[in-house]
Amino acid sequence: MPIPACPVVHFELPYRDAARVSAFYQTVFGWQLQPMGPEMGNYILATTSTCDSSAPDALRGSVNGGLFPLVPESPLQQPSVVLGVPDVREAMARVSAAGGQVLGEPMAIPGVGDYVVFVDPEGNRLSMLQPLMG
Repeated sequence: MPIPACPVVHFELPYRDAARVSAFYQTVFGWQLQPMGPEMGNYILATTSTCDSSAPDALRGSVNGGLFPLVPESPLQQPSVVLGVPDVREAMARVSAAGGQVLGEPMAIPGVGDYVVFVDPEGNRLSMLQPLMG
């Protein structure tokens, strides 16, 4: 069975100071930032574009993301891309079989889907997301 293409669907960046990082990306790049509060780990959603259209002059391939508080004692606190997968458990098995390492179990993000972090064989931190359908 062929492996489905898994596009980049999200990015993540660590931060030390929420106000400073928010002001920077809003001022320099015009991103819309939405703090999610302590109940969501002080994550900040980053909307880089509100459109992804096939119109001749429209933005294409836009990817939105988020910012997370840096936790110095945690491993791999670095920028990351999130790959969309149709089945997170199958993708986890492929990561392990190909020499990568899955870090923990999938976390259910309410209204979004199942998310898990992994490390590729070169030591790069990435994540996978099985989006909710509908």
